[in-house]
Amino acid sequence: MSDRFAARISAWQRGHGRHDLPWQNTRDPYRVWVSEIMLQQTQVAAVIPYYQRFLARFPDLGTLARASEDEVLAQWSGLGYYARGRNLHRAARLIVERHAGVFPREPDALRALPGVGRSTANAVSVFAFGERSAILDGNVKRVLARHYGIRGYPGATPVERRLWQKAESVLPQRGIEFYTQGLMDLGARVCLRRNPNCCACPVADTCVARCRELIDQLPSPRPARVLPQRDTAMLILLNRSAEVLLEKRPAPGIWGGLWSLPELIEGRVEEVARRYGARAHQITRLAAVDHGFTHFKLRIRPVLARVVRDTGTAAPGALWLTLDDALGAAIPAPVRRILGELRSAPELTTRLAGTAERP
Repeated sequence: MSDRFAARISAWQRGHGRHDLPWQNTRDPYRVWVSEIMLQQTQVAAVIPYYQRFLARFPDLGTLARASEDEVLAQWSGLGYYARGRNLHRAARLIVERHAGVFPREPDALRALPGVGRSTANAVSVFAFGERSAILDGNVKRVLARHYGIRGYPGATPVERRLWQKAESVLPQRGIEFYTQGLMDLGARVCLRRNPNCCACPVADTCVARCRELIDQLPSPRPARVLPQRDTAMLILLNRSAEVLLEKRPAPGIWGGLWSLPELIEGRVEEVARRYGARAHQITRLAAVDHGFTHFKLRIRPVLARVVRDTGTAAPGALWLTLDDALGAAIPAPVRRILGELRSAPELTTRLAGTAERP
């Protein structure tokens, strides 16, 4: 039965799967690894443009290892889950230091790299080195849970353990690349979370969920929970040259290593502005921006202040940038949205920046 399952998946992938993704048709472990890290918790369509830009800027492992963290995060900005970008950079340097720049091929050595878990390591082993290894991303979990009737939330440890056992037990002896890609493609294009196209599934006749009418029940959803709401105020200091001030956030932590707007955690606008060698003259509160994280929801209340700089330099860990340069820097997605909306309102920036007093 397992041989039949794998053979059908492999045959379906050859005829109906994806063959033109930018990270396919290569055995370069660097390119495979970058794609697998980007695809963690992110859909293919969103990853493709970031992957192409990232590879254009960092075409090989050595280039990535030599780059600064700011350069790496600038290319990652907007893709989310920024720890992935920092880990990718750290791992590149570790491969240069510990493996003389040669990408390790053993899954255990891959799993020792920052940000590389069991499924990611196995995927690199499969697609770069043809190793016979099982993967278990979200799409594959759904396919296996439905086909073999595995109940429970896939993120729960006992359920995930059963899924790993099943994933390993049905591996084909040959053609591991077609089978692995086929599983991912089937989950992404046919065995969808909602309204799956069972008529197009190559293993529909042996699928437990379909035969027992459990498609809507398998896999079990994440247990419901209410995400806590957090609020913060962010300060947009805009000087007479239409430059904004950004400060680098500490790592680890939310948006660690990225450039962001100062938060108004303590003190009034005027007091915070003075910390950065500026004097606030006009304060405007802008519309709130909502942003969702995995474990909480964040509401940002931007506060725009026209300032005069008392000094020609920024405080340590901070810098003044034009709006265009700021939008090209490594900044969090909601900050990019705030600054983008500010740039799209030139009458506001002109009124606030152009009439500033001279120091």
